[in-house]
Amino acid sequence: MSRLSQVVAWIVAALAVLGVALIVVHASKRKPVVLRGAIIQKDADPRKQLPIADAVVTATDDVAHASSKSDSSTFFNLSLPKGIRDLASMSSLLATAKSDASGFFTFKLPTEERRGRPMVLRFRHPDYEPLDVNEYVGDQLYIARMVPIVRTTSPQHEGPETLVANVLVRYSTKATTAVNVGSAVKTFEVANTGNIRCNGQPPCSPDGKWKAATGSTTLDAGEGNEFRNPRASCIAGPCPFTQIDSNTFPEGSRKISVTARDWSDTATFLLEAEVFHSMGSDVISNSYPVIFGRALNFTVPASAEGVSVQAELNGTSIIFPIGPKLYLSWADCNIRVNRDQTNVFRCELKPGYRFRQ
Repeated sequence: MSRLSQVVAWIVAALAVLGVALIVVHASKRKPVVLRGAIIQKDADPRKQLPIADAVVTATDDVAHASSKSDSSTFFNLSLPKGIRDLASMSSLLATAKSDASGFFTFKLPTEERRGRPMVLRFRHPDYEPLDVNEYVGDQLYIARMVPIVRTTSPQHEGPETLVANVLVRYSTKATTAVNVGSAVKTFEVANTGNIRCNGQPPCSPDGKWKAATGSTTLDAGEGNEFRNPRASCIAGPCPFTQIDSNTFPEGSRKISVTARDWSDTATFLLEAEVFHSMGSDVISNSYPVIFGRALNFTVPASAEGVSVQAELNGTSIIFPIGPKLYLSWADCNIRVNRDQTNVFRCELKPGYRFRQ
């Protein structure tokens, strides 16, 4: 082999090694694809497309065998290790997740999964029909609509139905009220003799010419109280030759303090503020639920306590405390918590009751 041929071979080999290295570096820097979506109940009425919590979501690459529905006995509980193993044996499991109270789910796909690649999203929940969806990896929001499993209906109620009307939700929240209980006043003097040169021995007047003196005082509002609108000023003596050097007036503080300077004769200062006392109380709030069909929906803030429902049953107004067990004699209730800790209630009428139109 000639020397030129050897050089060319070396260059080709070096370029090949460099190309492989660049591919490896590029692959290592590639960020994993993050999928996000929501799972809701399938219904023609958008108001009844409720979020589904605790649904298991898996992503696989078994596109060829995907269908809109699958045998629930095979994929009934993918949250169990065995279920995951069974799924993995049929296809390549890419990722798995579980929906939260709002129906939201998210997971990361392996870094080698590129956008545009086909996949199957499988959704499983014991109260809903299994759902398999052919999709593509991409930057989009994946919405799954699951069909509720029709359970064996309970016997029809015999006799007249009880009318439920004028439903009102009641709850209490804690509130703090500040009450003005008076004011605090304190005077203090700063003793000094005017017209004495400072000669560089502080404290001095602001221009450094005259000898000055300083004084300070503090006010305490007492246990459980706080000061508001504090102020300090000179009220007697040669006030034009005084100034407030510093003040510590944090709003809502129990203690306040002030320091004053005087570079003439003795002056008197006043420190004053209003005193407030904080008192806790319960604030009762009322809200009206939204009724769709045989279900009512309402939300309460995270700080709500003593949630109850006031309703008229056959014309008689009654207050029903829901309590931690979410019990109502005339409805079945459930609750979910949003990310901001807001509580979302849904109560569906039991047999024998109906809302008055």
